[in-house]
Amino acid sequence: MDFYKEDKLKAVEAIEQAQRLAFAPVAFHTARSLRDLGVLAALDEAGEEGLNAEQITASSGVSDYGVKVLLDMGLSAGLVTWNQARQVYVLTRMGYFIQHDEMTRANMDFTADVCYAGLQHLSEAISEGKPAGLKELGAWDTIYQGLSSLPEPAKQSWFNFDHFYSDKAFPKLLELVFANQPSHIVDIGGNTGKWALKCCEHNPDVAISIVDLPQQLAMAKANAEKAGYSERINGVPCNMLEANQNIPKGADIYWMSQFLDCFSPKEITAILRQVKAAMGPDSRVFILELFPDRQRHEAGAHSLNATSLYFTCLANGNSRFYRSTDFIECIQEAGLTIAEQIDDIGWGHSLIECC
Repeated sequence: MDFYKEDKLKAVEAIEQAQRLAFAPVAFHTARSLRDLGVLAALDEAGEEGLNAEQITASSGVSDYGVKVLLDMGLSAGLVTWNQARQVYVLTRMGYFIQHDEMTRANMDFTADVCYAGLQHLSEAISEGKPAGLKELGAWDTIYQGLSSLPEPAKQSWFNFDHFYSDKAFPKLLELVFANQPSHIVDIGGNTGKWALKCCEHNPDVAISIVDLPQQLAMAKANAEKAGYSERINGVPCNMLEANQNIPKGADIYWMSQFLDCFSPKEITAILRQVKAAMGPDSRVFILELFPDRQRHEAGAHSLNATSLYFTCLANGNSRFYRSTDFIECIQEAGLTIAEQIDDIGWGHSLIECC
């Protein structure tokens, strides 16, 4: 991870950035309001000609006051520029991506709808080792117990965020996982069953066993029935934090996608030991994860480091997106051998194959 080796800011630049950080929540909500109220859309349609405040009001329905106070902060945030001679606002490239980029929308909505209120309790979560911010969403011990009953819009934003990153990686992953034509895949932490459905679409003969909490299995079962794959997808109720779980034995592949990052290092090792005990002589383990130190761009590492604090404050209080070096230690402690690691799949995923 070479992004953070040195302090590159001069003193005057550092104090400027400190003020931007101090008001970062204001800039965040300004960007979201400009997007959701249609102001960015109006400016996008106008192109380089731009619009004055009166024109934006007519197009968006936002009051003259609202347009000006939001767009003045939009100027400071880099979302628009100001043409003094013509008295018009013009959308910047960053403003364009706030309006159009699917990744930015997924990240922004996840932050606003799932994380924002809970992050006020971050210091408490760090001190207690518990997801102190989760009470802003519901009365569960971990967020995983309440995923199926999260309040809206948090529920939709959570699943949009989760699926956005996994969906981009699916085509390459299916090619890799089915290279040796597995007949039985155990999907541990299968959630809504989206990966299981993709596997059934890809291969007409494969059978999938989803291992997860009962609440998640109910969602996966409903989705499998709707897609017509209920005969090939079965659920195995299981809490992987408990010892001696009934994991199907001798499967061709044990699949864990963005699952192990939901646990502490000690728990990851314990889970992997249970998987190893269930494996047959020819079984393989595929682990799909996102590692900050394996990202091509600094923005990727930034996003993962930020999302780690969602795990701290809302998910369970003791997990994160790990550096690959720390994660690999857990794999080795569990007695598994890494056969191959492939980075830069989809939006920065890494696939680790173990035997």
